[in-house]
Amino acid sequence: LGHFEARDFDQLFDGTKALPWHEWLPADAKFPVNGRSIKSQLSSVPAVQGVVKKAIVEKLREAHRVNDLPETGAPFTIEAGLLNGELTLTLDTSGVGLHQRGYRKLSGEAPIRETLAAALVQLSFWKPDRLMIDPFCGTGTIAIEAAMIGRNIAPGINRTFAAEGWTRIPKEMWTAEREAAERLVESGLPLRIEAYDASDETLSLARYHAKQAGVADDIHFQQRAFGELSSKREFGCIITNPPYGQRLGDPRKLVELYDQMPTIFRGLPTWSHFILTAFPEFEKTVGQKADRRRKLYNGRIECTYYQFHGPPPNQLRTPHSTLRTDITPAFGGLPSGSDRQAKEFANRLKNRARHLRRWPTKQGITCFRLYERDVPDVPLIVDRYEDHLHIGEYERPNEHTPAQHEAWLELMKTTAAEALDVDPRKVFCKYRKRQRGTTQHETYGDESYTLNVQEGGLKFIVNLSDYVDTGLFLDHRITRSMVREAASGLRVLNLFCYTGAFSVYAAAGGAKSTTSVDLSNTYLDWAKANFNLNGFTGEQHRGVRADVMQFVASHQHGEHYDLVVIDPPTFSNSKTTDDDWDVQRCHAELINGVAKLMSVGGQIYFSTNFRRFKLDEAALNTLDVREISKQTVPDDFRNQRIHRCWRMTVKNRE
Repeated sequence: LGHFEARDFDQLFDGTKALPWHEWLPADAKFPVNGRSIKSQLSSVPAVQGVVKKAIVEKLREAHRVNDLPETGAPFTIEAGLLNGELTLTLDTSGVGLHQRGYRKLSGEAPIRETLAAALVQLSFWKPDRLMIDPFCGTGTIAIEAAMIGRNIAPGINRTFAAEGWTRIPKEMWTAEREAAERLVESGLPLRIEAYDASDETLSLARYHAKQAGVADDIHFQQRAFGELSSKREFGCIITNPPYGQRLGDPRKLVELYDQMPTIFRGLPTWSHFILTAFPEFEKTVGQKADRRRKLYNGRIECTYYQFHGPPPNQLRTPHSTLRTDITPAFGGLPSGSDRQAKEFANRLKNRARHLRRWPTKQGITCFRLYERDVPDVPLIVDRYEDHLHIGEYERPNEHTPAQHEAWLELMKTTAAEALDVDPRKVFCKYRKRQRGTTQHETYGDESYTLNVQEGGLKFIVNLSDYVDTGLFLDHRITRSMVREAASGLRVLNLFCYTGAFSVYAAAGGAKSTTSVDLSNTYLDWAKANFNLNGFTGEQHRGVRADVMQFVASHQHGEHYDLVVIDPPTFSNSKTTDDDWDVQRCHAELINGVAKLMSVGGQIYFSTNFRRFKLDEAALNTLDVREISKQTVPDDFRNQRIHRCWRMTVKNRE
């Protein structure tokens, strides 16, 4: 309504009073004054508001010829903004904020503003003829705003405005504008928008909001976990505002959520992905840079809108209308050289399979190593468990994005299945990180795909899906046979027993008793199942849940054991103990403690996979020590230093 210089309160009062307030504000108008002052001499906002209010009151009294202004009528919110000594006076025609469209009458947790949601859609590549999915839809705001944009529904058609109560603007004008906006609305979207969330309660709010906005038939809401995201559509857009821990969510689970994004998104290779988040180091977590970033604010939270651009629709097909195979997806795609690597990998697998083809029939060995980083560009390990394959990959530097690496691993998995004529459903691929103070046998998944296999005439349960290690270390096939041959009539102790394979071999060799010690109930149950599978069910075979060091320390008196197997992890930590296990630091103390529990002539088989391990023979002065590593590594292992192994004999203590 006015703009003038206001260096002091007299200028402020006179300039305000000079404006034609009576032409807009009736005598009963309710007119609160809001103020701001930036870089101005009149820095007290309450004082500025008071002077402006007083000036308007005097103007209205004079113009309307009244003494009282009851302020019981329509609202006329006045904004007084001072910038560098210049005052701008405006009337707020809207009332409540423009982001309040009128359809969101119920609010869920941490909602995104409607205006921001609309901006996310408009900054994306989405068009009504393309599929759009929001996998973290919450109460549905992004999907609803997209549907309104797609159908050309005016954003304020479901709300009222403060100016609708002003006599200066005829009601007929408002009616005409609403009718004009309604005539422009499209009848429906060519493709329904899909919106998913894990919470059914939240989805009920989303459906209610969509109905209030008039777009209920344009959105398919479904309760679905993020990991289930998929689509058969060739082209589409993911537009979403996932949890990022500022107001909602368990921070411990957020990294896990963002870690799986490349894997999930690579299943949509021709799609574009638009993600608003305040999650720190988002690009580092997903393993690649966005094609574009925009800084936006969700309320007071500073966020970034990450945009990963898929190929344009006109580049998806060749002139013959076939889907192109050389497109560059936003997530995934095979790195250069993958086809050559797959060919070399297949050739090596076939050669190894021919070399070992007689093992199952001639030697009765059905579980063995087929491939161990033979091709430098394909640093995988492939083990055969009868008619199944178990592929492991060790952590290594490469220039692949996580999604590209997933695609590369999938190619190698398919290549192995074809080269060895194995059902692809029986091929399992796992990624092993180098141990850095973690436990030896890390959980990988929860599919629980188990298989009963045979080795040395015995049966063992292997889990090909849930753990990086399957439950049967193939490199100790010979060592287990040595234990069986030596165990007859002996009392056998198996420390760090894992799934009890050494103990089962000892029982098969006629051991008088076996004691299997591990801190994990899971592995002790697994060991018990292996015993039962082979018919060893007597009380002389027992499992003990205990920390190995504490177990040995508590049994220092008496000759309890004749044969002891120690195959420890390199590192191990547990919530149930205060001390971490380190094989280099702790091995001498453990072995000397074990020797005190044994009769003269008793034997200890000690093994480790730690490559830099140095046995402290000087500290083991009560034992005769002999390294037997060369005799214990099987021929199918290309890496002859897969483990080191010693046989130690307790000397006469005198």
